[in-house]
Amino acid sequence: MICRLTSVIVAGLIVSGCGLSSLTSGLGGGMFGGKSKQARVDSVTKAELLAAAKADFSTTGSTGSMNVAHGCPRFMVWSRDKHLMTYEAGQVGDSLAVLHRGEITKTARECTIEPGRVTVKYGFSGRLLLGPKGKTGRVSLPIHVFVTDSKQQRIATEKLVVDVDISLNSPIAYFSQVRTVTFNVPEGSRPGEFEVFVGFERSAPAKPRAG
Repeated sequence: MICRLTSVIVAGLIVSGCGLSSLTSGLGGGMFGGKSKQARVDSVTKAELLAAAKADFSTTGSTGSMNVAHGCPRFMVWSRDKHLMTYEAGQVGDSLAVLHRGEITKTARECTIEPGRVTVKYGFSGRLLLGPKGKTGRVSLPIHVFVTDSKQQRIATEKLVVDVDISLNSPIAYFSQVRTVTFNVPEGSRPGEFEVFVGFERSAPAKPRAG
């Protein structure tokens, strides 16, 4: 019997408050070379993002002008890379040869603003769907995150891998990540003019892993 791949993309955005007085830099691993700074922030959590990814409903919208005015950089899924389809070798485009489909479905962020720099604590979650030719086990999903300035130039970037376990009994698996990034804001620029994006890294397709 041929398995059918679910093709519905659940899109959403969970927006947390800006202007928090403290933040932990490097949560979930060091990033962009920022120095660790002990602090306390509890709003963006992996558990909450994971629960949101599993929900059947979605909260649509985007971080608009109000948040820019408050000074918190926006955090969004890069539109071209919000999902990732992997196929059997030489079968790209064949719906019956799909191994897995990854989707980033929820995002959240909060930030702290200091003179000359901003730290953004951000999180994202999503799901992995087993395709007709999908293999069970652990799948490594390649992710890229980058920051752009007011001129849309990339000022920082990082590539990471999110591991997801999937099986025939559970053909839809979920994942979530929470991390931080700190970057400088030049004199004359506003923190709200910067943006943080997340997406799948298409140049490094998802890979099944043994065990």
